[in-house]
Amino acid sequence: MADDPVVIEYTYNASIDKVWTAITDKDQMKHWYFELEEFKPIVGFEFSFKGGKDERTYLHLCKVVEVVEGSKLVYSWQYEGYVGRSLVTFKLSPEDTRTRLTLTHEGLETFPADNRDLAKENFAAGWAYILGTSLANFLAKT
Repeated sequence: MADDPVVIEYTYNASIDKVWTAITDKDQMKHWYFELEEFKPIVGFEFSFKGGKDERTYLHLCKVVEVVEGSKLVYSWQYEGYVGRSLVTFKLSPEDTRTRLTLTHEGLETFPADNRDLAKENFAAGWAYILGTSLANFLAKT
């Protein structure tokens, strides 16, 4: 369904502490996510970054809305100059010595339907690459 969130799950050969640090430390995030000027896993902390494809980039405006230390991070996700607001949730769960990360990106239907860059399938493909390739490779090297 169009209103269903993107939900992606990966299990990493890494401890929860290691994965938590990777998703909350700006110096580590720049190696697998986006380069952020600043990031703090504190409710109310606002951050932004540019991203996109080809010649079209978007300023992402985000605000941390929930933190459960070591297990859950939630932030809002909007675009400067566009209507819509979504939520990104990272949830970590232990699996023996490994960590399962479940990412949920909801509210995508609030973005302009006439902008194909903001289509649900692009978010699904982007998160699959970010988590399945970039973060997986980063965690394997550290």
